[in-house]
Amino acid sequence: MFKIGVLVSGGGTNLQAIINSINNGFIKNAKIETVVSNKDNVFALERAKNNNIETKVIKVKDFDNKQLYEQALIKYLKEKDLDLIVLAGFMVILSKEFVNSFENKIINIHPSLIPAFCGEGYYGLKVHQGALDRGVKITGATVHFVTEEADAGPIILQKEVFVKDDDTKETLQKRVMEEAEWIILPQAINLILNKQIKIVDNIVRRI
Repeated sequence: MFKIGVLVSGGGTNLQAIINSINNGFIKNAKIETVVSNKDNVFALERAKNNNIETKVIKVKDFDNKQLYEQALIKYLKEKDLDLIVLAGFMVILSKEFVNSFENKIINIHPSLIPAFCGEGYYGLKVHQGALDRGVKITGATVHFVTEEADAGPIILQKEVFVKDDDTKETLQKRVMEEAEWIILPQAINLILNKQIKIVDNIVRRI
């Protein structure tokens, strides 16, 4: 059984997309072993509990410094012996030490077509506001492996979403989730689970 850990900070819509894909058989022979949040009382934890998935809250503020927090997070995740860690709206910047502890085992979903509107400072609604301010006609979402540089890891999948003239950052966010994020995140997990991709010179290739 392929074991997945999901790290969250908010509502957990991408977590729900993974849960749905496992429940409906799109993702086979896999289970979400744990859902970890850096915040109490976020709805993502309720989604997990409603599906009998173990949850854990590990908060930065409960530790003297960020390094001790990450060491606790690493220890917990290693104890779970996970095959894949999914960052699903996880709002903590992870260090080189964390990334290297799970090399090529961490993926992230970003709400733009990387390399546009990504990197430091681009998260949540700020990504979509950036797209609107620039006047792009096409945006979308990207699933990529996580490296120490924000949003710079090898790209696994991308899907485009057309921007409408009357879009707000909120309507664009909703459509990017529905038309791209919830589709390509389960697809990317399947590619990894079924060993259909490999990384060559920092580029993902299909096998």
